[in-house]
Amino acid sequence: MIKWLIKYGAVIFLFNTVLLSIKSTFDLGNQIFLAIMGIFTIFLLINPKQIKIVIFHKAFSFLLIINSLNLLYFILFHSVSDIEAIKYLLARAMQFTIISISIYFHFDYYKTQFLNHIASLVLFIVILSLLFYPNVFSGRYEGIIWNSNMLASFIVIAFSILLLKNNDISLRDYILLFFLLVIALATGSRGALVGIAICIGLKYGFSLRNIVYTLVAFSIYFIVSSINLETSLNRFAEQSIFNDRIEQAFFAIENINNSLFSGYGLNEYSGLPKDISLPNRFKGQIMTSHNGYLSIFLQYGVVFGGLILGLIFVKAFQMISFFRVSNNTEKVFIFIIIYAFVSSIYETLITGINEFHTILFWFSLAFLSYSKFKKEYEN
Repeated sequence: MIKWLIKYGAVIFLFNTVLLSIKSTFDLGNQIFLAIMGIFTIFLLINPKQIKIVIFHKAFSFLLIINSLNLLYFILFHSVSDIEAIKYLLARAMQFTIISISIYFHFDYYKTQFLNHIASLVLFIVILSLLFYPNVFSGRYEGIIWNSNMLASFIVIAFSILLLKNNDISLRDYILLFFLLVIALATGSRGALVGIAICIGLKYGFSLRNIVYTLVAFSIYFIVSSINLETSLNRFAEQSIFNDRIEQAFFAIENINNSLFSGYGLNEYSGLPKDISLPNRFKGQIMTSHNGYLSIFLQYGVVFGGLILGLIFVKAFQMISFFRVSNNTEKVFIFIIIYAFVSSIYETLITGINEFHTILFWFSLAFLSYSKFKKEYEN
């Protein structure tokens, strides 16, 4: 049982975010999350030698450095009475440990089957959503998921897997890609358009086929945007992707300046620290930063935030450079990293614990790092 949980630990941890994204299963998701933390804590205690090998492995050293920076930050700016900060510190450490252990001991599964299982899960979510909520174009479609942007994030990841994982795309795959594209548009998520565009760019580059696809996409864009709907295309036509984020970003920068070096604490990763009072001009508005980079500076301050972001960017650059001409699995993980960087401009990604794309971002960096290590040392 323990061996099975260790093998699929990252899968369970990731898939549980779906339960946390559905209102009716949110409490169940919380219980499963706590159970995962408990089981892996026991595993760490009874297998210290094996865990030491994984945690201190060269491929996962960047995760160890981030955990060390978190611990140092806690020592400098928190006390043992800051329970929420302790929860974040332990949850982040456990998140990285689960990812590292799963990859190290069961690399072949995550290389060959993991992505297919993600795509199947997302297709199941979409089909289930259509069964319960068939009115796709009556407002922004969210299906069984609590937020339309979250549903769009699931769909874009599945879209990238179907498009990038295999060199040859079957008729079935093209049908599924079109199906996912339609639902993505129905969510009204402008970020979904950006993600799909990046995905197509990675697949085809600046080929003639890509130019044709671009012309077709623009034709669809102009047709759909002229219809009174709330699809992604309509929202993109009515306002830019950053239109409703600029004011939030300026407010976040103002708050960063108020706690420039110390930040607001490890547990303040949402983009709006709880101790900040909204000025009257923002009453009734959602003023979280909706920016992963600003959220990190709010959380850590400019020194620790800068170190962590610098480490992330360096690691990502190394992976993208090494796998730039890769195909299949590696290309999907490269997409997930690039898409996370772009999405973090207008969404609070990278910072949290139980968010689908954020977990996949960290997993992708760790998987590619270990894959790079294996390729270099096998040669």
